[in-house]
Amino acid sequence: MFYEIPIPRPWKKDSELNAYRNTVEQVVLGDKMGFHSFWTVEHHFLEEYSHCSNPETLYGHIAALTENIRIGYGVRLLPQPYNHPVRTAESVAVLDILSNGRVEFGTGRSSTRTELEGFGINPNDTRDMWDEALRTIVGCWTNDEYEFEGKYWSMPKRRVLPKPIQKPHPNLWGATSSVPGHYEIGKRGIGLCSFTVGQPPEALQERIDAYRKGQADRQEPVGKARNEQAATFTMVHCNDTNEKAREVAEESFVWYPKYGGMLIASVADYLYDLEVKEEDFGSYQYTADTAKMRDEGLMGHLTMDYIWDSGAAVIGDPDRCIEIAKRYEATGCDLLFCLFDPYKMPHEEVMKTIELMGKYVLPEFE
Repeated sequence: MFYEIPIPRPWKKDSELNAYRNTVEQVVLGDKMGFHSFWTVEHHFLEEYSHCSNPETLYGHIAALTENIRIGYGVRLLPQPYNHPVRTAESVAVLDILSNGRVEFGTGRSSTRTELEGFGINPNDTRDMWDEALRTIVGCWTNDEYEFEGKYWSMPKRRVLPKPIQKPHPNLWGATSSVPGHYEIGKRGIGLCSFTVGQPPEALQERIDAYRKGQADRQEPVGKARNEQAATFTMVHCNDTNEKAREVAEESFVWYPKYGGMLIASVADYLYDLEVKEEDFGSYQYTADTAKMRDEGLMGHLTMDYIWDSGAAVIGDPDRCIEIAKRYEATGCDLLFCLFDPYKMPHEEVMKTIELMGKYVLPEFE
């Protein structure tokens, strides 16, 4: 289960209240239906697209209401000043204790101008920040006392408390969009959080291959335990019939990848404004490619016909959803993050999806 928590306009006084209440009700049902995990983004300032800026409060609430479903950071933003690594180590440990060891710790750098510029972050600094922060967090978890002197953070010897109850620590994950980024995640010995929104499952194959190559060429792992699972997320809607599924999902499933593409392209605009040459975009090179697609008007070509015909979303009746999910499995994907509400899916339809998935789809992958 994967959530952005979008809130479309026009906003009412209870729009955010209802969105969060609906999310909680959906996850409680997902726990009963046997879903593996519940993940949310950490986003800031992204009106309509995502109002999930402080997910940890939600995680604690979910932990109290569920028994088995794992709780995933999808992802915690690690660059400075989004989150200090020591505060992250403390917060994740508390959640791991309260959830009785159900935390999956996903990490990322951020990929929108609105957020990076809003926090005064140079995009080209984010990979080094992410790497330093992640290693620091693991050090805080796995040493009785810990000290560090890095490029971005430092701390004299301190005992960082509490410690997570999962030993040696919760599973580590890293999010990436570019093929070279998949290789880097693999090299670090952590789980992969990839993206296939608006693309058929087979588009994941090259990225999974790069991730597995990184694992084979691995350097010293970031964590004290390796996580070799590959995950991706896509839009998901299951209904009684294919016709009903398509009718309910069309507006949201077309809107989300287009809007998300515009957000990614905005990072290229930011780098150009910072007078960074395109050849120096480094790990954000993919944003320049996305900006070119935007400028050439190609994003407008994404239609429901394409999404439906290519399998660029898991959508349809249970049998069709099983068929498309098996295409993800064939690429070597271990875990599929299901984005049930990309924009304005009715709550009752999301609940139906969760129930149908739990009854008919999940048992096919046990």
